[in-house]
Amino acid sequence: MTPRVLRVAGPAILGGVALIALVGALWFGGGAAQIPLGDAGPVVRWGLPVTKLVVNLAAAGMVGVLVTALFTLRAGEREFDVALDTASISAALFTVAAGATGFLTLLSVFNPAIDAGPQFGAQLGRFLVELEVGRTWLITTVAGAALTVLTFAVRSWVGTLLVALVAVASLVPMGTQGHSGDDAFHHEAMMALILHIIGAAVWLGGLLLLIAVRPALDRRRIPDLVARYSSIALAAFVLVAVSGTVRAAIGLQEWSDLLSPYGAILGIKVVALVGLGLFGAWYRTRLIGRMRSSDAASRPFWMLIAFELALMGVASGAAAALARTPPPNPAPLPEIPSPAERLTGAPLPPELTIERWVTAWNVDMLWAVLAGFAIFFYLAGVWRLRRRGDAWPVYRTIMWVAGMVLLVWVTGGVVNVYQDYLFSMHMVGHMLLTMAIPVLLVAGAPVTLAARAIRKRDDGTRGGREWILWAVHSPVARILTNPFVAAALFIGSLWVFYYTDLYRWSLYDHLGHQWMIAHFLITGYLFALSLIGIDPVPWRLPYAGRLLLLIGVMAMHAFFGIAIMMQSGLMVADWFGSMGRTWGVTPLEDQYTGGGIAWSIGEIPTLILAITVAIQWSRSDDRETKRRDRHADRTGEAELEAYNARLTELADRDARSRR
Repeated sequence: MTPRVLRVAGPAILGGVALIALVGALWFGGGAAQIPLGDAGPVVRWGLPVTKLVVNLAAAGMVGVLVTALFTLRAGEREFDVALDTASISAALFTVAAGATGFLTLLSVFNPAIDAGPQFGAQLGRFLVELEVGRTWLITTVAGAALTVLTFAVRSWVGTLLVALVAVASLVPMGTQGHSGDDAFHHEAMMALILHIIGAAVWLGGLLLLIAVRPALDRRRIPDLVARYSSIALAAFVLVAVSGTVRAAIGLQEWSDLLSPYGAILGIKVVALVGLGLFGAWYRTRLIGRMRSSDAASRPFWMLIAFELALMGVASGAAAALARTPPPNPAPLPEIPSPAERLTGAPLPPELTIERWVTAWNVDMLWAVLAGFAIFFYLAGVWRLRRRGDAWPVYRTIMWVAGMVLLVWVTGGVVNVYQDYLFSMHMVGHMLLTMAIPVLLVAGAPVTLAARAIRKRDDGTRGGREWILWAVHSPVARILTNPFVAAALFIGSLWVFYYTDLYRWSLYDHLGHQWMIAHFLITGYLFALSLIGIDPVPWRLPYAGRLLLLIGVMAMHAFFGIAIMMQSGLMVADWFGSMGRTWGVTPLEDQYTGGGIAWSIGEIPTLILAITVAIQWSRSDDRETKRRDRHADRTGEAELEAYNARLTELADRDARSRR
């Protein structure tokens, strides 16, 4: 199959196989079966999963094409324009399909109570404003419409990057929906679904990019394009595999559930993904090398792409059907939920004891995956340096790994288990996220390692090294890494977060909780970087200025902790005061303890920062002294002798003038 034929046949193969797989899986698993009460009819039962399938495929053509183009193509050339045109067409299809999905969802929710008369507008308004599922599809449709225009209008590097970020964000609302959203593991299932959707979109969209831009590319550049996409696809495959495993573990309670229709459809999807992984491994290890040495290897590669698109269609159709297929043995909901279950969706944990600090776990998949990738890429960079004979300090590697392990523990260990019930545990997590973990990560010097380890590109495209260096020297980074701005963000966010509704948002909304973690990490990292980092920043304070700035921040931080301790009212009283906790101290006493943690324990990392700055100052003075000594040895202290001779001359001149 030639590339030009595949450019038309590829999407047809993908869509056709996906539709066949969807219909077969819905029929086999009962996902489109008639509902005894309030059935919306066959058009909605079958049409809704079809439109959602189109949404998923179009999202891949939008997000995956944009992300892959940023790391594989040259901006300003025809290949880049073709990629953005493909993304624009996909975004338009995404918009239409999202709107249709929202409308069919409306029919499935209100039917048979839907009124096609004058009351339809009121019903539609309630659906789009009052119901979460309605708001989700409204946001998704509006985002798709905006992306349709942006992908058509924007053609620059930075503009495409911003559009790609918006495109990825547009997939998040879809991840908040899904069959697993009603079970006891709502947050875990939701985050797994979001990561699964993003990973699959990048993976599939990259394949679509290959066949879309092939006619616009020089044949000699195809092997490099395929190799770079292969690296992106490998990361996406890992993300899809890990998130899919988590979702399967949530949907299947026992091994015997694999024999159910739900388990059978899941098995088909797994087989398709394993086949895709094997295909990817084959052309990554063997076929790409042959393509570099001989043009004859290109024909089997494009045939392989056609098979991959077919397998992607099977996986996509099965995934869309799984979202409508009831899982076996769903967990029963409690007849009378406790106050804690009404607020958090999970039962109240047992009393916090010493052993619970080690045994209590509720892993946050997002941060566990990010930490895993961060450790892998960091160690890969160190290995690459050592392979070519360059040294990298062992202690920096230890610091980075320790920081990421601590991040996993804070976001998935005892802190995560109890922070919704105890303000003091939340404050422990806050202090570690803003003051301990950033110090370890800054000491790892990831930007310096990346600049040294990642290969520099000279073909007009941008890889990881080029994007990292662009980000470091961007105008936004110049502002954020300014020591005074970093300090203001660090200390100001304490007051803004806890004395506005942001803290309430982080408790009631899981996305708000994730934003909170990211915000604390970033502000803490920027502040630590301005004090002790070796990674490049536009401007640094002298060491004396750093110590003075740190002392000021320590004082403001202590004042914040004391302010919480002196507070007579309960923060977010409708949450902590309504939890129904029967063990431990009262919520107000626990809040007092949390303020004490912010005031006292929170100062320990600050003291470590101060000691580190002092040590760096001392070493800087030692290096300057040694530099001057070496210069004196090379010049025979000529500068000192000239200086002394000048002083003697001035003294003699003064003596003569007195005579």
